[in-house]
Amino acid sequence: MHDWRAVLGEVVASQERLERTLAGLDEPALRAPSPLEGWTRGHVARHVARNADSYSRLLEWAATGVVTPQYPSAEARETEIEAGAHLPHAVLVADVRESAARLHALARALPDDRWDAPVAALGGWSHPAWYTLYRRWREVEVHHVDLAAGYTVEDWPRSYLRWELTESLPMLRGAVPYSRITATDPDLAVELGGPGPGLRAPASELLGWVTGRSPSPHAPVPPWPYPAATDGSKA
Repeated sequence: MHDWRAVLGEVVASQERLERTLAGLDEPALRAPSPLEGWTRGHVARHVARNADSYSRLLEWAATGVVTPQYPSAEARETEIEAGAHLPHAVLVADVRESAARLHALARALPDDRWDAPVAALGGWSHPAWYTLYRRWREVEVHHVDLAAGYTVEDWPRSYLRWELTESLPMLRGAVPYSRITATDPDLAVELGGPGPGLRAPASELLGWVTGRSPSPHAPVPPWPYPAATDGSKA
């Protein structure tokens, strides 16, 4: 079992940064388009809140053994987001804060012997309960960038960069024309095998490239997130 307490600490810190950014927006800014097609910043905020609730359901599943799907369906997920994306600023910010607080409380209360319990993502693939915290970490960090409100890929913490690159770069084997990808600042290298040159770049540049969150001069990558590491939904 992974050290869930350390990962939860990272999730809480990421959440606090996101909440500060959201609190600094006004109503017009919240209604402005985000970089995600068809979504305003309000949609992004609403998604982050409902995503926290979805992971709370997975931790409840782990705690009780009673199957509790992450979302009833993909359609229900989208309906929930759309239904709340236009709520007033104060209501949306409170929703983001309170839904995260519920998730964090459930994580702290989950017995140690339940963290290895299997749960399932919306896409149907199974993972241990502890991986839920990593998935939440990803959601908060990536969607903070999607607010386009001053937080960029260069602001991603080194701990998140190292974990996400370790997760995502191996999934590029056979999909990009590189034999080895090296993140220069965390000193992380992933062997991809096969012919082709090596690629060296700062970690934030690499992860911005992989996630599609920043322009990149590198070869195109398959749409992220990758099924082996996430549920394949709008991350």
